[in-house]
Amino acid sequence: MKSLRLLVILACCGTGIAVTAVDALGQAYPAKPIRFIVPFVPGGSSDFFARIIAPELSESLGQQVVIDNRGGAGGTIGTELASRAAPDGYTLLLGTANTAMNVSLYSKWTVDPVRDFRAVALLGSAPNILAVHPSLPVKTVKDLIALAKARPGQINYASGGSGSTSHLATELFKALAKVELLHVPYKGTGPAIVAVLSGEASVVVPPASVVLPHMKTGRLRGLAIASAARFEAAPDLPTVAESGVPGYEASQWYGVLVPKGTPDELVSRLNRELVRIVRTTEFKARLVKDATMAIGSTPQEFAAYLKDEITKWMKVVRFSGARVE
Repeated sequence: MKSLRLLVILACCGTGIAVTAVDALGQAYPAKPIRFIVPFVPGGSSDFFARIIAPELSESLGQQVVIDNRGGAGGTIGTELASRAAPDGYTLLLGTANTAMNVSLYSKWTVDPVRDFRAVALLGSAPNILAVHPSLPVKTVKDLIALAKARPGQINYASGGSGSTSHLATELFKALAKVELLHVPYKGTGPAIVAVLSGEASVVVPPASVVLPHMKTGRLRGLAIASAARFEAAPDLPTVAESGVPGYEASQWYGVLVPKGTPDELVSRLNRELVRIVRTTEFKARLVKDATMAIGSTPQEFAAYLKDEITKWMKVVRFSGARVE
């Protein structure tokens, strides 16, 4: 079979035949503007990521990629809208960690990201940082675990609200480290950070981008980064996993999904263009400034990662009892 495929490719090259992706109408793809649904309101980290990649993709494809912000209900509204779009390559969805979390958080949400979408590419990841107020007498993750075990339920942590990424990231830490911390939810990541800066709360696990500036001024003490490997934006910060909590990883990731039924050739074309963009030196450097790592996966790798994320956060939701209606 491999030999036959190679012969077909060589034959096409030899005769000057070009294999071109076509849309549902048989036109060379893309033949019109592409809608890029971002299931969050403008101004957040997800919107920022979409807006830096959309112009690059527009130039690469030769058609405008138009951002369509459809925020609300933790990203479920925009995701559901995208799931009902025609599978013709003209509707993209920005998938995030929330896409995986929402499967378990919203009991009445009927969208299944694996069943209703096709994975195109995992593009970037913004890791969280486990940070504490400087008054807390800990300097390492092991110190925090020891203190929490000595004072079960007495150390509080701030989050951006029940079901938020910072909430579930801390609950995952609690489960793996086998410690008890008291949850204090706030209305967003900003207020949660303010609470820890003021000493109202002691621990927080938000995106690196909002922690790093306060670490530089000494107003927050970063203990470890929640990525699988050390991060270029904070190379001296160990990972939570290497600091005594094996298997811990919590990041806000960004990827592109398309409605189920989108043809293979269109998925391949989009993947090829997106991966080329995120792997350029210029794009990587731009992401690092926002504490985000460029990835660029195959559709198969992203599909497997999405399944793993759904399973991981489902366990955390069950452990924490978090629910959003």
